[in-house]
Amino acid sequence: MSDDILSIIPTDPYWQPARDAAERAAAIVADLAPGKPDGVDAEVDVEWHDNVAVIACGANLERIGCPHCGASIDTEWWHDLLETHSDEGFANLAVKTPCCGADSSLDALEYDWPCGFARFEIAVWNPQRAWFSDAELAVLGAALGHPVRQIRAHI
Repeated sequence: MSDDILSIIPTDPYWQPARDAAERAAAIVADLAPGKPDGVDAEVDVEWHDNVAVIACGANLERIGCPHCGASIDTEWWHDLLETHSDEGFANLAVKTPCCGADSSLDALEYDWPCGFARFEIAVWNPQRAWFSDAELAVLGAALGHPVRQIRAHI
């Protein structure tokens, strides 16, 4: 069986909220994410990570582009990188792009569908909706005390 996950993460990969702010935002997310038609609530997980974790879009990933030369970056390179850091996360996001060798950051690569990096995440499993609106993201950011973005994964 496959799952869809709609994640809310801070725009700064290293930022983490206070616990009370995270609880407020998670409650808002739970209200915004309708459950299944059979009355089962959507599952909302809140996670803090010691190091920066990848918040990938799973099977939705179509392309990774280099922000320096515009070339497509081989997704195999990306998957190898994720495998290397799957247990401990990323201490930093610095990387040399494989296409042109430019110094860059993993969060600066151009992902189609969006991917992100974060030390904090609110994830809604099978949310029965596609995306949060800009207005909803603004409310969630205000609750957390930091702007947020969203990642939609299919696994």
